[in-house]
Amino acid sequence: MPNSLQCEFSLIRYVPDVVKGEFANIGVLLREAGGSGGEVRFTRDWSRVRCIDPHADTEMLESLEAELSARLAGGVELKVNAKPVLETLEDSLSNSVQLTEMRGTLTENLPAEMEQLMRMYVEPLRGAPERKRSSGRVALVGEMRDAFERAGVWRLMRKRIRAAEYTQAGDPLRIDCGYRNGRVRMFQTVSLENDVEMAKVMAYSAGALREGVVRVEGAELELTAIVEPVAGVADEEQYRFGVSVMEREAIRVLTARDLGRVAETARQELRV
Repeated sequence: MPNSLQCEFSLIRYVPDVVKGEFANIGVLLREAGGSGGEVRFTRDWSRVRCIDPHADTEMLESLEAELSARLAGGVELKVNAKPVLETLEDSLSNSVQLTEMRGTLTENLPAEMEQLMRMYVEPLRGAPERKRSSGRVALVGEMRDAFERAGVWRLMRKRIRAAEYTQAGDPLRIDCGYRNGRVRMFQTVSLENDVEMAKVMAYSAGALREGVVRVEGAELELTAIVEPVAGVADEEQYRFGVSVMEREAIRVLTARDLGRVAETARQELRV
């Protein structure tokens, strides 16, 4: 293989019951051979996890991806085939998330290799029985992440940002993602088809979030809600109510069709 790069990878597994030994591969850690750091990616299809554990906390698993990415970016070495795997994993998950032994691989392109490994070991096989298509906020989150990943900025963004950092202790709201480039930009998916109440939550929270960002970050906040296009939404009146509620609080409301433009702006501002 010309100009090949020697790499190694580890599979990230969800193991809800260590006695039974059942598991589902949920992600991949990939790095240059013998190096520290690396890249990590988790699945966006949690159907396999729910098959072995219907009560799995998939939101927590998604937030774990962001935490591991941050640790890897900081040069923290992940131990494999050892206990604890990571102090964080042991403390919070009781070893329900584990890393396999590193395996060697050759590649010319790390991002392409990550895609190949995800297809081989993590994502459901093509031709398997078709599952119900995601809708509502789940679908919006997937589209947003896809757009930011294609722009190469997803790994640079904060994920599941705790509003309590800027408002007050106990605030349960978490913002999907964001980044800073002069001003702070935050993005939250809001399904006006399935959960118009989230629009009211965002409107209620917007003022306190802005004040908190100015106080903590010393910067202005641009808060953006990503919603479905109105076409195809059953209750157009409810949809327009949700949009107006957020826009009255100076929340920028865009649809999933605008995500390409939003991601390109992020790419330019983060200089990727």
